[in-house]
Amino acid sequence: MEIESLPGSQLKPVDREGQDKAGRKKGGWITLPFIAGSILGLGLAINGTTSNLLVYLIKEYNVEGIDAAQITNIVRGSLNLVPVAGAVVSDSYFGCFPVILAGTAVNVLSFVLFTLSAALPSLRPPHCAAPSAACQHGTPGQLAVLYAAMCLLAIGTGGTRFNVATMGADQFGSARDQDTFFNWYFVFLYASFIVGETAIVYLQDGVSWVLGFGVCLATTVASLVMVLLGARYYRMPAAKGSPYTELARVVVAAVRKARVNVDAFGLVQYYVGDGAVADSNSDGAPSKRLRFLNRAAMITASDSSTDRSGGRRSSGWRLCTVQQVEDLKSLLVVLPLWSSGILVSVSIGVMIGMVILQALAMDRSLGPRFKIPAGSITVSSLAAFIAVTPVLERAVFPLWQRVTGALPTPLHRVGLGHVVNVAGMVAAALVERRRLSVVRAHHGADEALAWVTPMSVLWLLIPLGVVGIGEALHFPGNMAFYYQEFPKTLRSTATAMAPLLIALGFYLSTVFVDVVRLVTAWLPGNINQGRLDNVYWAVAIAATINFVYFLVCVGMYKSRN
Repeated sequence: MEIESLPGSQLKPVDREGQDKAGRKKGGWITLPFIAGSILGLGLAINGTTSNLLVYLIKEYNVEGIDAAQITNIVRGSLNLVPVAGAVVSDSYFGCFPVILAGTAVNVLSFVLFTLSAALPSLRPPHCAAPSAACQHGTPGQLAVLYAAMCLLAIGTGGTRFNVATMGADQFGSARDQDTFFNWYFVFLYASFIVGETAIVYLQDGVSWVLGFGVCLATTVASLVMVLLGARYYRMPAAKGSPYTELARVVVAAVRKARVNVDAFGLVQYYVGDGAVADSNSDGAPSKRLRFLNRAAMITASDSSTDRSGGRRSSGWRLCTVQQVEDLKSLLVVLPLWSSGILVSVSIGVMIGMVILQALAMDRSLGPRFKIPAGSITVSSLAAFIAVTPVLERAVFPLWQRVTGALPTPLHRVGLGHVVNVAGMVAAALVERRRLSVVRAHHGADEALAWVTPMSVLWLLIPLGVVGIGEALHFPGNMAFYYQEFPKTLRSTATAMAPLLIALGFYLSTVFVDVVRLVTAWLPGNINQGRLDNVYWAVAIAATINFVYFLVCVGMYKSRN
């Protein structure tokens, strides 16, 4: 029996791409278990490994701390940037399913290498009890295996992580169901992150690196199996060639006609396609926004004959269709809104980096025998994301609909996410101010000697939880917005826009911290002597200004739908 809907979803006619050769329906909610299994298996393995990669480099390869941090930063940044390339390949040539399948297989190979590097002593330098200059570093051959595993991890993730999101959304015909799917996509993804950052990190660092990487390998293989098992149920829209070439043609054609005197043509005609034309007063004419690009579809005397009977037309690098012009416009007009999300990611990146330093300087004891690992404190943000998403779906959004008569749009959710994110930065500043006051109350002028503050690390759950709630609003909202607003030929690129924000935020947060250290004394080596609260206040102010910029962009934006 095929399950076609969940509560709250809308049944839609299935198009050709939603049927197999026997005419049976494909797609719908029956595909969710297979997609979710793939997300969970990959996310657990990838995030568990990257969260503990710095420790692995230091303990097993005798890499110096700063170098290990730089390598880890490059890997994490790549895991968010490479999906953009995966989206381009998917949109242009193969479609989502083959790219996901290939990416998962590459991830399997990556974890084979990671497991071998941990299991075979010949692939690692001799163990060093205490890191020092005398420790032997890895040989070129040993490092080649390790770096190959990292490269394969990035390539495999590029093919899977957000192409899975696109393929999942392709299973549904209604925007409401697609929006709901994106919410659950992030729930499964973040749930896998939580397990990775806790269970996998514990197995690798506390039990055995071989066992930890072996579990990652097993879950990746399970993910590959789930992808294959669901193949009979998936809708698989075929790729229609490179959309980026078509977009480039619009730019070239518009530039080539830049000096054409439009007034000399009187009633301008535009090429629609298949020999059809539309004049400037008809419904088929291009929109008036970004009017310069309309020249790409304008028929001039220098274009070869283009008649209504389908005659030959000039090169696509001189004459494009109205639809190609509108596709490029839809991409360009979204960019200002997209740019407003960069600072949100920067603020999150700053907090994640600084909150671990705060945790190291606070009382992490839970009872007499257990101490919370500092690196695991950020799990609370992921937990807040997962906990609040069903509440939003089942309570907040239906209440919004009863009050306003309509469900919140993706942009409504993104805007609310901006506001909650600012609140999270304010909460972080207040918690840090309290922490510094406790330091000074207990140690006075000797606070520099007091690395551990007699204040529970659980205070950090407040700002991290608020930021997690903000993520539950703006990240799925952003993904749904791009998916709905981008041309159909750029659906995978649309879902890759969110990780691109994360990648930029990750890199730019590092730049921000470097600038703060250069121009202020807020971030010394011992944060008990600094003013980290001022850093959070600065981020909160910048995020507030950015929210105003977001509102301006929303006010100027006109949806393609």
